[in-house]
Amino acid sequence: MVPQSDAARHCFAFEQDFIGTWRCIPLCVRRKLDLIGLKLKLSHWLALTQVQRQALVDWGDDPAALAQLGDHLRRCTAEMADGMAADLPPAVDAAWQQVEVVPDAIASAAQLHGVGLTLQRWASMTELERFAFCKLVRPGHDHHNLQAAFNEVLG
Repeated sequence: MVPQSDAARHCFAFEQDFIGTWRCIPLCVRRKLDLIGLKLKLSHWLALTQVQRQALVDWGDDPAALAQLGDHLRRCTAEMADGMAADLPPAVDAAWQQVEVVPDAIASAAQLHGVGLTLQRWASMTELERFAFCKLVRPGHDHHNLQAAFNEVLG
């Protein structure tokens, strides 16, 4: 389990193929983007320098830091070819923010993969771990890291 204090910058082992090169947006950054309601395209991410991408990974996730992150990313992307990162509604009461019920898609995926996922286990996960599962099971995702995620988080 990821210590809650490390969740802001934690990268999962199943993300190892792009950690360091940052050729994809890691889940810890994607969670921050959802929290602030900002759509950062992969083209935006790749247009940033390696140092800038690492800074986003290391960026805190407390309310003040997240407010600064939104402003920072709007400034960074304002002149990019794809235009400024777009505003979205910030995540409020999203499935990954809830501990009272295991989302149906997660429960079904766990059952399909032979993973015992109880409500108690779901509730004991960090928000980042729940976020990861919600992103990995969503329709249209290739799901190739899902088994690795189950093994890493629940193994």
